[in-house]
Amino acid sequence: HVVRLKGGDPFVFGRGAEEIDYVRPFGLETFVVPGISSSIAVPAYLGIPLTKRGASESFWVITGTTKSHQLSEDVSLAAKSTATIVILMGMGKLDEIVAIFSAENKQNTAVAIIQEGTTENEKVGFGTIETITKVVAEKHLTSPAIIVIGDVVKERVQLTSIYKEFNKI
Repeated sequence: HVVRLKGGDPFVFGRGAEEIDYVRPFGLETFVVPGISSSIAVPAYLGIPLTKRGASESFWVITGTTKSHQLSEDVSLAAKSTATIVILMGMGKLDEIVAIFSAENKQNTAVAIIQEGTTENEKVGFGTIETITKVVAEKHLTSPAIIVIGDVVKERVQLTSIYKEFNKI
């Protein structure tokens, strides 16, 4: 028996389908135990709803870095929308992301950057398109991190951290 344990969702910018396609010709049975994508779970853990009436009707989940190591062209399309934008693997492209949103006159749009979300090493920075690079520098935020862009960041609710509660037990 072989187990391939993947952090995050192997079917969201992962190689889950590619790996299954690769092993099938060898006659290996494959099973997937689905989980909740970090693109949804990590913001939720901080009380950030990806959609909320009056703030956002939809959300995009976009890779920050494509297979060719470029910023996804979908970021430019998403910046034109009113949707919440969740960017995975985008910290190395943050300056480009900021420039794209700034070009769409969205300097005051709220941004959250969540590094190592839901772990004891979690670090978070909140700002706007205009201020987020300064926040990242001040808080020493790096990869792995999730970037959430949109009005919903301002709509976050205060939650009791499940992680902190379990540590009290």
